[in-house]
Amino acid sequence: MISKDDYLNGKMLLFDKDKEWTSFDLVNKTRNIIRKTFDIKKIKVGHAGTLDPLATGLMIVCTGKYTKKIDEYQGLSKTYTTTIKLGESTPSFDLETEVDQTLPTEHITRSMIENHLKDFSGTIEQVPPMFSAINVNGQRAYKLAREGKKVELKKKTIEIYSINILDFNLPYLSLEINCSKGTYIRSLARDIGLSLNTVAHLTELTRTKIGEYKIEDAISINQFQSQLDNYTLIN
Repeated sequence: MISKDDYLNGKMLLFDKDKEWTSFDLVNKTRNIIRKTFDIKKIKVGHAGTLDPLATGLMIVCTGKYTKKIDEYQGLSKTYTTTIKLGESTPSFDLETEVDQTLPTEHITRSMIENHLKDFSGTIEQVPPMFSAINVNGQRAYKLAREGKKVELKKKTIEIYSINILDFNLPYLSLEINCSKGTYIRSLARDIGLSLNTVAHLTELTRTKIGEYKIEDAISINQFQSQLDNYTLIN
């Protein structure tokens, strides 16, 4: 039986984040559910790796003393499945913003993609998207982007452990990507599009694994609420 001390001493929770929830939304809701259930005034709750609002999938949330392990969990590799639309770009490299450029895709073949994806394996450099939570002189880059301000972000060195085609049906390309901490899949989509002499943006993104932790073992925030509601009923 779960108890208040379990959460205060520390728990690592696996969540399947809903679309359009921010990572902060999930952490905040988790904290509020725990506080209300156990009548706790204050408890530390944090996540081990941001997911974009339009992305879904696995997030690790730590409570109590386990928040000290967040850096350890953040360093684990991540696996994503994603769908990229070739031939159209957006300023955010996903569906958060409107299409701002279109280019032809008729020249693109599966074998061409397979050849170009080899260039995205191993240690590579990428420029993060402006629509990101990167701190720029004390402000989040996405806030500056939404104000129409342009800031040059520095390249980051990342590691792509594997990148495989799941499906290809022009203009859509679906991939599974296993990568290091700090990888922006939206930037990867942009760069893959450019390498194919076109443009691209994400239409779907799901994180399926963090290290050896799998989305199949995760629960939704509603399921978490139900679990703690049952505790309240029993007690």
